[in-house]
Amino acid sequence: MDDVLIDCLQYANWSGKVFEEMRDAHIDAVHVTIAYHEGFRDTVLNLEKWHQYFQDYSDHIFQGFYAEDVRLAKETGRTSIFLGFQNPSPIEDDIRLLEVWQKLGIRFMQLTYNNQSLLASGCYEKQDTGLTRMGLEVVEEMNRLGMVIDMSHSGEKSTLQVIETSNRPVAITHANPSWWHSALRNKSDKVLKALSQTGGMIGFSLYPHHLKNGSLCSLEDFCGMICKTADMIGVENIGIGSDLCQDQPNSIVEWMRAGRWTKKIDYGEGSASNAGFPVMPDFYKDNTDFPNLQVGLKKLGMNNDDISKVMGGNWLRFFENSFTLKSK
Repeated sequence: MDDVLIDCLQYANWSGKVFEEMRDAHIDAVHVTIAYHEGFRDTVLNLEKWHQYFQDYSDHIFQGFYAEDVRLAKETGRTSIFLGFQNPSPIEDDIRLLEVWQKLGIRFMQLTYNNQSLLASGCYEKQDTGLTRMGLEVVEEMNRLGMVIDMSHSGEKSTLQVIETSNRPVAITHANPSWWHSALRNKSDKVLKALSQTGGMIGFSLYPHHLKNGSLCSLEDFCGMICKTADMIGVENIGIGSDLCQDQPNSIVEWMRAGRWTKKIDYGEGSASNAGFPVMPDFYKDNTDFPNLQVGLKKLGMNNDDISKVMGGNWLRFFENSFTLKSK
């Protein structure tokens, strides 16, 4: 089988064009966000929409549940879509809803999205209080169910506590090292070391606010960051989580940042003069640019085996170890 290609986070304005571009790039699996601030009912409606996509574009995509679905996607020339939440809002205050969502195919959930949640502290809070009592219970239940705990938007203390507490490896699906760029969302050496020592994964983000030099970031600089991180924490613990928000209107980014918790516009990592989506780097405009990363890593001297791991092989192994239900 040819190399597996996996992008472990996207939130595009979904369309037939986007799905066709996934196929043009031969991307075998994509982790898709279906909830930011939605509660249970609104997330069900989003899931309904995805079921319609799976029906209307069955030649291009299908819902992935387990690692073998990535291989099925490769064999059938399609993309397996794995669904996830960027906030625990869809479980509201009911831990029992985790199993409901797991049975509906949800495979990832962030414990926070920038702010304090019922479970943990987000990276934008001035005080990171770590896991709450409910957070500890949710970690245990997600471990049992085979749902991946994603700490991409969480604070440092909360993230380290989850890595220590979880009995399964933890993911940071879309972020970069803070030594490369000091965005609040990027992760410290301490977090990356703890993550790698427990078999966790980080997916490198192409979102400009997470990049050194923002929209002007070069392919060489981005791939150089990947290579240096591989040297620091091991190539087995890294992959791609592009955070691609292709074709989304600017109103969406305001909703992503502000949700329903504030009446003001929360500009997050942007500014009042740049409130919308930033311009993507020239080397990564849409899904068809995914193979550019392979080219960039090759030019910097990474060997073919390691490139295969970064581009999807590591995520596939992580899926194999993560999407399994543990007996009670």
